[in-house]
Amino acid sequence: MAEYEIDGLTLHVPGHMLNDRIAGKLVSGGYEAHEARAVRMRVKPGQRVLELGAGLGYVSAVAARTSGPENVVSVEANPALLPVIERNLKLNGFAKLRLMHGAVVGQTQDIEDLGFDPKKAFWAGRIADDTSNPEDIVSVPVLALPKLLEEFKSQVVIMDVEGAERFLFDAAWPEHVLTVIMELHPKQYPDTVIKQIVDCMSTSGLTYDPGPSRGRILCFRRVRGI
Repeated sequence: MAEYEIDGLTLHVPGHMLNDRIAGKLVSGGYEAHEARAVRMRVKPGQRVLELGAGLGYVSAVAARTSGPENVVSVEANPALLPVIERNLKLNGFAKLRLMHGAVVGQTQDIEDLGFDPKKAFWAGRIADDTSNPEDIVSVPVLALPKLLEEFKSQVVIMDVEGAERFLFDAAWPEHVLTVIMELHPKQYPDTVIKQIVDCMSTSGLTYDPGPSRGRILCFRRVRGI
């Protein structure tokens, strides 16, 4: 078990989940640095936060430190990461944060689970496709985004779901969502998907937020007075 500290937060990572690139990011403090910066800029005390794709629990902890762990719900599809996230949240005093297991989809579907490809490098895990090795695929519960947003009345949504974001912008988002912080994965889909995301946010009353946006981190904020 390797131990790292980033921005005053402690992360324990099992050795078998590490490679040179991941370890380098953790040592340098560059691991999820742009996402964490955006969260520090936009999440406010007491806001209800929904995180899709918790990874090691680092961004979850950054959000919980400001909003309060009782106001944060984090979703992770990779079952192998759940005990890692739980341990890291507990280490940093955020055990009250709610952690859910599942793969998030758009509209409600008539399926209860789907295949997930965890990948050797955990941060590349994603919904299985025709390039996935069938022997590696695990079945995970399906969670519909509209139901999550309705249940938790989330004001901030943080999203890093390795390309699955392309399935989450086929309908307008509710008015209680004030801020969206997401990592794009443009190598996994064409520009038309990015346009769909931006158009959906605009239809939902959210506009591009340049302050916390950087590189592949695309942020939106609710437009006031319309």
